[in-house]
Formats: sequence, C-alpha cells, structure tokens
Amino acid sequence: LEKTEDYTNNVGFSERTNVPIEPKLSMQWFLKMAHFAEMALPPVMEDRLRFFPAKYKNTYKHWLENIKDWCISRQLWWGHRIPAYYVEDSIIQGFKDLKIQDSKIQNLKIQNSKIPRVIVAESEEEAKQQLKDLCPEIFESLNLESLNLIQDPDCLDTWFSSWLWPVSLFNGILDPKNKEISYYYPTADLVTGPDIIFFWVARMIMAGYEYEGDMPFRNVYFTGIVRDKLGRKMSKQLGNSPDPLDLIEKFGADGVRMGMMLSAPAGNDILFDESLCEQGRNFNNKIWNCFRLIKGWAVSDEAMPSASDCLATDWFAAKLADTANEVTDLLKKYRLSEALMVIYKLFWDEFSSWYLEMIKPAYGEPINRQTYDKTLLYFDYLLRLLHPFMPFITEELWQNIAQREEGQTIMFESVNELCGLASNDTLLADIEALKAVVAAVRNIRQQRNIPQKEKITLQQVAAETKISGAVEMMIIKLCNLSSVQLVEQKAANAASFIVGTAEYAVPLDNFINKEEELRKLEADLKYQEGFLQNVLKKLSNERFVQNAKPEVVAMERKKQADAESRIATIKESINALQ
Repeated sequence: LEKTEDYTNNVGFSERTNVPIEPKLSMQWFLKMAHFAEMALPPVMEDRLRFFPAKYKNTYKHWLENIKDWCISRQLWWGHRIPAYYVEDSIIQGFKDLKIQDSKIQNLKIQNSKIPRVIVAESEEEAKQQLKDLCPEIFESLNLESLNLIQDPDCLDTWFSSWLWPVSLFNGILDPKNKEISYYYPTADLVTGPDIIFFWVARMIMAGYEYEGDMPFRNVYFTGIVRDKLGRKMSKQLGNSPDPLDLIEKFGADGVRMGMMLSAPAGNDILFDESLCEQGRNFNNKIWNCFRLIKGWAVSDEAMPSASDCLATDWFAAKLADTANEVTDLLKKYRLSEALMVIYKLFWDEFSSWYLEMIKPAYGEPINRQTYDKTLLYFDYLLRLLHPFMPFITEELWQNIAQREEGQTIMFESVNELCGLASNDTLLADIEALKAVVAAVRNIRQQRNIPQKEKITLQQVAAETKISGAVEMMIIKLCNLSSVQLVEQKAANAASFIVGTAEYAVPLDNFINKEEELRKLEADLKYQEGFLQNVLKKLSNERFVQNAKPEVVAMERKKQADAESRIATIKESINALQ
C-alpha cells in the first residue's frame, strides 16, 4: 500500500427518508428491445402516427435509436407479481447444493436433465401442470400437490403493465379480436405529457404492433407541464401545488379550465399563477352579463330592423363563419390554446364590444324581433364553440336561451352550421374600416374631454363619394354624431385622422386648446417624418429593392405613400391653427 487519500463521492440521498442510496447487485428480468424499436420507429417518423407538436419526434427518434434492454422487474410489494415459478433444488437429484438465486434463467437445463429451472405460468397449479407435460416420465409417479415451487418475489415494472392499456382496455389480451377491440382499435387520440414519451407512449406503440399488428392510436397530443412561478414541477414534497378544489371554489371550474388552456400552447410548460384562473373567471362573468343584457331587452314584434341592424347582423354572421372555419382548422392541427384564443377574441372583442353596441336599442326602446332572434342564434353558436373549453356555463346558458326538450343538451349540437354561414370578405373589410373611424372619433372625444352626450359632426374630406346608408347610420349611432358631411376642405379648427387613405375631421369649435393642439401635431409630424426617412432609406438601397420579394417592396412603397399622406394632413392642420 503506497498511500491512502480521502475523496469526495457523489452519493445520492432518498428524497423521502434522507438516507444514502447504496447500490446493490441483484438478479433481474430483462426484455430485449431491439425488435420492438424496429417496429415502433418508422410509423412515427413517417407521420403515419402523428405527434403534436412534431418537435417531439426527435426525442422519440433519439431514444429508440439508442435503446437499451428493458429491466422489467421491481423489488416492490405492490403491482403485478412476476408469474415465474422456480423448481425446488431437491427435485433435481445430485444438484441439492445449487442455489435458486443463481438460476433465474428461463428454460435452463441442468446437464442432461429435461427439468426446467423456471416455469412461466398464470398460477402455481398451471406451472405444475406444465412441468408434468414437459417431463411426464419424471413426474408421472410424483404427486404434483406435494411439489414445492417458489414464485419470484419481484413485481413487474408499472410501465410493463401499462404498455398493454390500449389493448387490455377492450379485453384484447384475454379475448383477441372481440367485437369491441375490432371496432375501436386503433383509437384516434392520446393526450399525455412529454415527460413520459419513452416510459409509456413508445412502449404502447411497441405493444400495439407486437400484439395487434397495428398502431394503438393515430395521434398523440402532448400537453405542457404545469410548473410554479419558479419553473419547478408541482410536487407534494415541495408543497408548491395548489389545491384544485380551492381554485374551483374561488374561480369556478370553467374559470380554472379556461385560464389554464388559454396559456397552454401544445408542448410548452405553464408557469402557474392564479391570475390565469382570474382571467378565466372574468371571461365567465362577461359571458353571463352579455346573456343578462340580451334577455333584459324588451322585444317588439311590430318594429322592423333598420338598415344598420341588418348591416350588423350580416357582418356578425360573416364573422362567425370565418371564425368557425379558422377554429376548425386549428383544432385539426391540435392547436387548442390558439383555437380558444380565437373564440375568446370573437366573443369579447367582436360580439360584446361591437356587435351588441351596434344593435342595442335606444334607452327605453324595444328591439325588433328579427334582430333579437338573430342575436340569440349567434349567442347559441358562440356557446357551441366555447362548450369544449367551458362546458358548465355554456350548458347552463344554452338551456336558458330557449325552451328545451327533456334530455336535450348542447353536447350534441353541431358547429357545422357555423361553417355553412355565408362569408363576405368585402363586408368584413368595410366594417373594419368603420370600426377604425369610430375608434378615432371616440379617441378625439377622450383627448378633448368632450362628453359623450354632446353631439359632434364628422367631416369626410375630399372623398369621391359620401358615406351613406347603413354605414352612415351606424357611425352616427356609435359616435353620437349630429351628421356626416362631405367637404372639400376640413374646418380650420378640426381634429383630423386618416383611415386607410381616407381623411376625416371633427370640427372642435369651442373644444380646442390651440397651443396644446399645436404641440401634439408638431410631435406627431416629427415622428411621421422620421418614419418616412427610414422607409426612403430602405427603398434607396438598390440591393434591397433587387433582392427582396416583390410583395415586401410593395409593402414598403405603401408605407411611404401612407406616411406622405399623413404628413400632408398634419401640416394642413398646423397651418389652419397658426
């Protein structure tokens, strides 16, 4: 011995008992995996069995291409006990000194003896019968009841039991090709977490091809893992997992569901915060309050819908059709959180903030029956879109929209009707322009502190045709205007704005502070001139113009034209005030 020295060793400690974990060599059962990997890899890589998101195909491929034999035995006291029985040594003459522990090898023959050392069977009785069938000349005179077999004390790995789930669910192991498994197998979708791709998903695929000759499911959707604000996984040990029942009590079941799904793009982890659930609860309140508003209107069977009412109902029908088609496409791609966000914006921004304002009757006046019925129908359609994400409030409100028959439920209502509604790109574009005008007028009111009850005038400057008909009626209603005027030149004291390439102005009369207005216009002019210079610099670069895509160059030229138009308008406003 030349010397002794201390060194630091990485010794693992149990997270539960905090004692050192010591390695121990022992005999185990293994399953050769190369055969299974060869079957399970091609279907995923060839997209016959699809992963969502597809990025997890690389993880799957890495694991299967570097697969090791699977240790399927566990030293536990729970689970499926390994159905292997060892033959007692005393039965084998001349080998009484051979230790059982040293012979966990199936079908091992002891010299020329025909007696196997281990029998795999469902029960001890079946194991004994197998022994007799294998070696009748040896066991013919023996009483099998007196034969002592020792069952392996280990249990099967949990995943070894679980990999049969898609098959055993339909009793396909005990009753192969039965009616249920023939109908349902393979199933459509598996929803699981990416942390068990290899533990469970890959092994179910292996078992499916091994025992049924086909994939167990066609699509796998990987959810994100819910973590705390620090990015740690939820665990009892850390005590960082909220009680779901407490969250439901505080925010409602739909509030918790919606808040979590809205922030859970496929495969991405979620940093949990109660504000997510609060957002879900607020959306529930919005849905409920919209229902109360609509149901609170008085309805007139005599009144006819105005031109602006018809415009609003036609627009929202087109918006519903577009959104339903977009949601259908997103769901086919398993982009669930994006689909929910699209529906959320449709309800909150378009239906609640715009459509209901468009068709809302004047204070104390009833709404016409035709517009009211269409509004209830649209609300019904919105509930159908929301139902998979928020099942409880949508069912409750749907039952109260109209009289329902016993047993009727929103769960069986189709959304195909929405996809069949007529879309109208021109109408959608016109309403977007109208909304921009309304938003600009409301912004002017807010900036100038003009009360909403004060009627103002909107000027349409140097336009070829004046806004008229239903569009004019709707703008007047939403902006509380006295009129819309077509003028060659805007009023000297007007606040102007641009929508697209069209110029509008609001005469301010006594509502204007010249010094403050000049200061704002000069600041806006400086910004627009700087923006224009950046665009011109890019367009003066020959390499950019020659190498960029034509649509990119066209977009830059449009930015140039819009900026020049805005600068001209601002300069006119400054000159008028000076």
